[in-house]
Amino acid sequence: MDKDLIFIQTILSDEMISHGFPLVYKGPLNHQTMKFFTRMAEEKISKRCSDSSIKRKIFHVMVEMLQNITRHSADYDEQGSGNGIFVIGERKGYYYIITANVVRSSEVRTLEDSIEKLNQMNKVALDKLHKQKMLTGEISEKGGAGLGLIDILRKTGKKYNYQFLRLDENFHFFVLKSTINLDSIE
Repeated sequence: MDKDLIFIQTILSDEMISHGFPLVYKGPLNHQTMKFFTRMAEEKISKRCSDSSIKRKIFHVMVEMLQNITRHSADYDEQGSGNGIFVIGERKGYYYIITANVVRSSEVRTLEDSIEKLNQMNKVALDKLHKQKMLTGEISEKGGAGLGLIDILRKTGKKYNYQFLRLDENFHFFVLKSTINLDSIE
């Protein structure tokens, strides 16, 4: 467990030193912290990117990924906020958003299968699945309709990079990365 988390911390530290991050956060995530991040990110990204459609996509992806932590983290603070890690950064030609949080081991297989299924779909299939989910309107016990991960892929056109690190028999650390190309966004 510690070796894997040290590896992630080392990678993040190396990235921050070599490329710089507009924003890195670890801790409880709730509506207030999400508002804070969107304001801060908007300020930093606006200095680097003038295309409003790209900025909207970055913020949309950022909010969806933050909501995944607030709704699905298995690690909560005393106020009920999901704990996790949030990173947004820029490289030449794209922005990336990384989130990480604890999930129950019993949910890993289902989540991994869902991500793999989504990663295999093209835009037409994603649009069809999105429409189907909207029409059925099923809301999970955690308050989501399963649209977030679908919508991110529809907006970015880029497959997810992800990893599950086993913490113990009951919990895994889930790392999810999404990228937004600056030159091929619709």
